[in-house]
Amino acid sequence: MNDMWTGKKVRLRGVEAKDWEGFRDLAKHTVDVRNADLVEPPRSEESLRAWTAERAGRPPGGDTFRLVIETLAERAFAGSVTVGETDSRAGRFKTGIAINRDHRGKGYAAEATELILTYMFAEQRYNKCEAEVYAFNDASLALYRRLGLVEEGRLRQHEFFAGTYHDVVLLGITAADYWTTHQLPSVR
Repeated sequence: MNDMWTGKKVRLRGVEAKDWEGFRDLAKHTVDVRNADLVEPPRSEESLRAWTAERAGRPPGGDTFRLVIETLAERAFAGSVTVGETDSRAGRFKTGIAINRDHRGKGYAAEATELILTYMFAEQRYNKCEAEVYAFNDASLALYRRLGLVEEGRLRQHEFFAGTYHDVVLLGITAADYWTTHQLPSVR
């Protein structure tokens, strides 16, 4: 790892105004992004540019944030990772990830999530990460389980879309569990 935001395949970086096309590509696949947002009518390019520019103008830091996942080889927009619903008193946060279809299956989601977990556990002193995944999303469930998150519960018929109700699987990992399979960052 070159720095805390760079892995072997991807780097995490702040949102730039130019990223609007990458976010447009993510939004094209509404089934894929249901875990992050409700399905909305299509946005105009102008609206999406404004949304992206507003996020690009936000100062870094804070309790919740979104970072772009950029491939190291092509310097291409591969997706985004978020941290939200932080509770510093209880020491927990939620994370979510969205990868463009043409960048899936290459290990980008796993590496980006590991970078976030390392940052939140080693630098921000959080103790637990949580994720919510639709029960039908086998790829995301497999990803989080490979990373060590365990199923902690299931919200039955919790979300309604596409004409029916869907279960949401709750997963979590503690910092102690994470460090059993990952190395603490080096200070050198």
